[in-house]
Order: sequence, then structure tokens, then C-alpha cells
Amino acid sequence: MSQFNKLSRREFFSLTGRAGGVLMLSATPVTSILAASAETATAKAPDISSHQLGAFVSIDQSGKVDIICHRAEMGQGILTSVPQLIADEMEANWDHVNAILGKADPAYGNQSTGGSASIRRFITHIRQMGAVARVMLEQAAATRWQIDVSKVKAANHQIVNTANGATLSFGELASDAAKQPLPKADELALKPVADFKIVGRDVPLQGLEKIVTGQAEYAQDVQLPGMLIASIERPPVVGGSMKNVDASEAKKVAGVVDVIQLKPRSMPVTVKPVSGVAVLATNTWAAIEGRKRLKVTWEDGANATHDSETYKQALVEKVKNQGKVIRTEGDDLYQHTFDPDRTVEACYTFPYHHHMSMETPAATAVISDDGHCTVWSGTQTPQWGKGLVLEELGLDPAKDADKVTLHNTLMGGAFGRKGKSDFTLEAVELAKATGKPVKVIWSREDDVKHGFYHSIAANYFKAELTPEGGCNHWLQRVASPPIAWIFDDQAKHLDATSLSLGFADVPFDIPHMLFENPGVDTHVRTGWLRAVGNINNAFGLGCFVDELADKAGISTHQMWLKLLGEDRLFNPRLEGFEDYTHYGNESADYLLDIARFKAVLNEVVDKSGADQSLPEGQGWGISLAASFNSYAAAATKVEVRDGKVTVLEMHTAIDCGLVVTPDRVISQMEGAMIMALSMTLESEITVKEGKIVQNNFYDYPVTRINKTPPLHVHILRSDKAPGGVGEPGLPPICPSIVNAIFHASGTRIRDLPVKKTLQV
Repeated sequence: MSQFNKLSRREFFSLTGRAGGVLMLSATPVTSILAASAETATAKAPDISSHQLGAFVSIDQSGKVDIICHRAEMGQGILTSVPQLIADEMEANWDHVNAILGKADPAYGNQSTGGSASIRRFITHIRQMGAVARVMLEQAAATRWQIDVSKVKAANHQIVNTANGATLSFGELASDAAKQPLPKADELALKPVADFKIVGRDVPLQGLEKIVTGQAEYAQDVQLPGMLIASIERPPVVGGSMKNVDASEAKKVAGVVDVIQLKPRSMPVTVKPVSGVAVLATNTWAAIEGRKRLKVTWEDGANATHDSETYKQALVEKVKNQGKVIRTEGDDLYQHTFDPDRTVEACYTFPYHHHMSMETPAATAVISDDGHCTVWSGTQTPQWGKGLVLEELGLDPAKDADKVTLHNTLMGGAFGRKGKSDFTLEAVELAKATGKPVKVIWSREDDVKHGFYHSIAANYFKAELTPEGGCNHWLQRVASPPIAWIFDDQAKHLDATSLSLGFADVPFDIPHMLFENPGVDTHVRTGWLRAVGNINNAFGLGCFVDELADKAGISTHQMWLKLLGEDRLFNPRLEGFEDYTHYGNESADYLLDIARFKAVLNEVVDKSGADQSLPEGQGWGISLAASFNSYAAAATKVEVRDGKVTVLEMHTAIDCGLVVTPDRVISQMEGAMIMALSMTLESEITVKEGKIVQNNFYDYPVTRINKTPPLHVHILRSDKAPGGVGEPGLPPICPSIVNAIFHASGTRIRDLPVKKTLQV
């Protein structure tokens, strides 16, 4: 039985905060948040027995602190880091803290978990939630002691009377604190960073014991009485439709209850289902076996002509010609005559890729007799998902929001795939059609063949070296199917957000630069994958810098430093790229800092020894990238013998500003190294006749332990504004591997994966 099913609606609110708009954690100013809270409190008195201190914190009389994590947990550790910030701000003892994964609820503000944004964009608001609890506890203690609140202070899970040293524990104050008014904005003074006691330290991870012992609940684990399991046959080509289906043999399988044709869906594809035929059964085996016996004829549609190899070559031709101007500086490069003896020109291609999270998509839905829909889904976007469920049911999000409850489960990996709601809406559609609880399960093959793929890309570069080894003229283009196409099937060009991902924000000190983006057609569902366009953009840039260094006869380390120029703050909007989106952070704290670029590069070179000479057949490769307001560098050592590549050692360095949970930073960087190894050496998604060729791990391999070298992570600690962690590690690693292969063997690889050129 699902743990959520054991809770009544009222009990669930007692765990996850007051119903309604209490203290929204969003980009809204805290004054507006608290005003909304006061209005809610007036409309409905708080449930004092639950000991709520705002929407995120609850303390019982034993002193146990329940803290809501409103972000989605997919293995990145946010279920620990968010409570860590709140607990530190309220002076709680971590041993008495219990984290609860929040459901989809506007009371928590922005819950979309992607873009490495959870800490870097919302840290102030997260900390304010802890400050709310701290102030309410201090007010309660001051009232009990009948002294001014300025004479009390929270410390180590208790409130101290600073005049006489008397103390009251959080547990003793729990009931009184819950009766206190929510504090005013000017009362929410945040702790100095130097006073952090929990933040910046490794702490026992929340929920780890349940995960290790198999007690944790993921979307695939949800069980409801009378639930049907659905396995869905989907159109093999995006935009395709069903001509006819013979389900007679499928219905003969013991356990199969029904076969239902999902409603047709029109373009653009958005993040909704692609239609299909669902086999519903009382157990998983019957659903899958029944589906195998379906006889379906498809009308593949216009995208049936799509071939990824042919398309890639078309992209290469696109970037050889002029495109839409995105950024320009200095003189018109088309009026400049490049000196062939000092010019380097190259094009790098990156294939389609898939997320391959260990847990495939799954969702469960049930619609009660009164029309209330309850959903369990492992989703990165719970509120967006809830809104789409309301839309699917024909309900008004403004008036009928309480008619849908979406419980967000743990996710066994996501990497961007589970930010889409197609699998959730499939469960809702089938629950409505059957009148029963329905769990939709995706097999590995379903996931591989019907995903939202990282866009195939061609990145072109042309630069002229100066006699001193630097550059004065630089031309760069990228051609890639835009993610915007899934929302607007007429979209041809990358949007400003995509062009801000390591393409037109290159921070080089070069006087004459031009960045262009040719328009292209799209034929598969594109989508966000860990680091998004930064992956192919950093691959091209990192390899090209290595080629420039080789041409100039200097080390790649030296070339990076030359191109970066003097230490300065770099704002792309003032350097010819007016549409730069800055990863959503407008603060001057997040301007690109050339000194920080250099610091991570110098750190990874120093700690790895990448500037040292190696025996013949071995080579170091390095690269550098900034993304999601963090800076990361990579160094990889490989050996190439008899046409086979062996990766010997990998290092990454990251400056992500303030570090909340160091162990999670290391884990994310190690994961990025494994993922980059897979992408660079072996994996790719290919398309023939509009259909995805790959099926499973055997033909879309993920790096195994026997091919994983020693991994080293170097964190540059500081109190600067926090950047992202989940994605920034990935972009510089792919080029570092390819550059290492060149320095070991002289083989320059511009088309991934490496296995097409060398054995891996």
C-alpha cells in the first residue's frame, strides 16, 4: 500500500504545511509572501495541534523537526540540502530533523527541479523559511519569559535567554510557537555565512536508510487496491497515427482486462502523450505480454523520411554558410581576409542522446466518484504536471485546483526526462476511461524509443591566430533542432535561452567576433538533458581551443589563458549578445568572472599534473566551461595502444560558490564523469526512417565499472553566491577526453562517439 494512501487529506496537510498560500517559496518578494500568509491565516485559523511554523516547518513536543523539501528528489540529494539550509537558519540540531518530500502545491512556490536551480536561484527564500521558524520560536520564548524578544536567541535546538542563560527546548516551545503571528519581512534577518553550523558540512543524508533497505517509494512502487497496469504501444515516428489495430490475441492473455486506444494528439507535440494503444491488465506480465500480441498498423507521417546520419551531414553544410546573427563585436568578419597560414577551421558534430535514468517513467492515477483525481508521479515539475492534469480533465486551474492532488515520489534518476508529463497524462487518461486506478509503466525500450532527446548538433569554428599566439578574429556557428519546436512546430532557430548555454556567451578577449545560428527543421521530440546545449557547445569549443593551441605550438592550458585575457567581470549583454538570459539570475553576483574561470583551470591542471610529459601513447586532455552560474574544468588521461583507447584517470574542478553539502557536489561531479565517458566513447541515438534504432543498454551503452578509471573531484570553496551543481560538471569533460586521445595518438576526433574511429 502506498504510504500516501494511508494518509487522509487532513493528515497530509498536517505533514506538509497549512492548506493554502502560506509562505510561497518563489521569486515573489518576501513582503508579498507574508502578506499572502496573513490573508490565509485570517481566512482559516491554523491547526495549532500540528505545531506548524510556516508552510515548511513543523516541530512536535519531543523536539523532532519535520521540514518540507519542495524540490524534486532524483538522486541529486536535494532532499538533504534544502532541509540543511532551513535547519541551519533556524538553529536546529540535524539529528532531530526529518525531511518530507512535498506534493505539488502552490504554497511552496516554484517546485520545478531542473536547470541546476534549486539552490542557486532560491537559496534566499529557502533560508527565509528557516528564519520564519526561528523568529516564531524566539517570540514564543520571549512571551513565556515576559521579556523583549531582543533578549533571546536560538542556538542548538533551543532558545537561550541571553540575560540569565536560561533555556527552553524547541519541543517545549512547539505549541506556543505555532500560535505566534507570522513575522514581518524586516524581522527576517538571515545568519552571516560565517555562522553556518550545518551548511557546508557533510551530514547524514535524509532518506538514505530507506533507499538502501528498499523501503523508499518510487513511482514504479505505487500500489493501490484494484489497480490496473497499463503497457502502451506508441507511434514509432513522431507525428504518426494509428491506421488500425487488431487486439483479439492480446485479449486472450490471462489477466488482460481491456485494450484502449488513446485519443489522437495533434502537433505541436508539447510534453503530452503521443497517443497509442494501451493494454490494461491485473499484473505487469499480462500487460506486457498482451501488448506483444497487438497487431497495429501505423501511418508514419512526414517524419518517416528522417535519417540521423543524413541529417547530421545537412547540419554540417548549414554551419558552413551564414546564419542568423546572434552576437557580433568589432569589425565585419565577412570583410576580413583570413590568413590561411594562421587560420584554424573545424566543425564538430554531436549525436542525439537519451537520459537513460535507471528508473524508467511511471505514473499512477485514480479518479474518485466525486471527480477528484489523485496522481502519483516521479516528476521534476509537479506543479506544471498538476496544471496539465487539470487541463487534461477539462478543469479550470484557477477554480478547480483542489480537484487534483499530485503526490511527487522519489525518482531513480531523471536528468531532464521527467520534467515532461506525457507518462503522467497517460495514466490520467486511462484512469478516466476505466474508472479504476491505473499505473502506466514504461519499459526500457519504451523509454529509449519514445524519449525527448538531446538535440543532434553541428558546431563550426574559424579563428585566426596572431603572431603572439592569441586570436583577433573569431567566427562561430551552431545548427541544432530547437527544443522550442515541441511547443511550436514552426520553430527553426534556437531561442535566446539555448544560445546562452555556452554558445554566444563565450567570454574570450577577442576584438572581432561573430556568432550565428542557421535555422533547421526538427523531426524527433527534443528536450532538456543534463546541461542541455552546453554539452555540444562546450565539446566544440573545448576541442577547438586545443586545436588552436596545437597550431600555435603552445599548451592548451596557455591557450585558454590567452583567450580569456585579463581578469574582469564579463557581461555578454554588453559584449554584443543583448539577449543573454543569464541562467535566470540577474544579480551582478552572477556576472561571468574570468578570475574564477582561470582558478578552476589552474586547479585541475595543478592537481592532475596535466602539464607534465607522459610516455609515448599516453596523453592528457583538458577543457573548461561555465554553466548554470558555476565554473568547471576537466582533465583526462588516456592511453591509445593498437587503436584502442583506455581512460586512465579523470579529474574535475568546480567553483560553485557556497557549497551546501560537499558530498553531494562530489557525487554529482563523479556522475558527470561517468555520463560524459558514456557519451564521448560509446553511446548515441540514431534514427532510420523516422524511428529510433536503439533499444536498451546493449546498444546504447553506459560506462560500466570495468571501464571507469579513478575519479578525482576538486572543490574550490568560497562564500560567493551559489551556482548550480547537477549540470556544470558535464560540459568540459567530453572535450577533455577527445583532446587526450589526440595528445596520446595524434588522432583528432570531431565526430562522436569515439567508437566510430577507435576501439573503446
